Amino acid sequence: MKIKEDKKDQAMVLIIEGRLDTITSKTLEKKFLTLMEAGEKNIVVDFTDMDYISSAGLRVLLMAAKKTAKLGGKVVLAALSDNVQEVFDIAGFTSIFTITGSQEEAMRAF
Repeated sequence: MKIKEDKKDQAMVLIIEGRLDTITSKTLEKKFLTLMEAGEKNIVVDFTDMDYISSAGLRVLLMAAKKTAKLGGKVVLAALSDNVQEVFDIAGFTSIFTITGSQEEAMRAF
């Protein structure tokens, strides 16, 4: 998994490439915590280049959503592939997160 950062207007954008699973989720969790400690409270997670997410990845996203909400912000997800969207649907996470079709739409969610 690779994570690219891009600060845009009122949100930090994280572009995730590859697989978000038990091994790589720890890296994403550290990235979220570091950003929040630096004062970021609005985060877009761009899934354009992600091909797999496990329950460990879902847990990290849920943790980030709860922590940003306490800071008065939120996590918005963008560009989920069909198979990643299916995992969110099955887990019931589509009702927890704002999910958009693109990074541009995600930015308008703040």
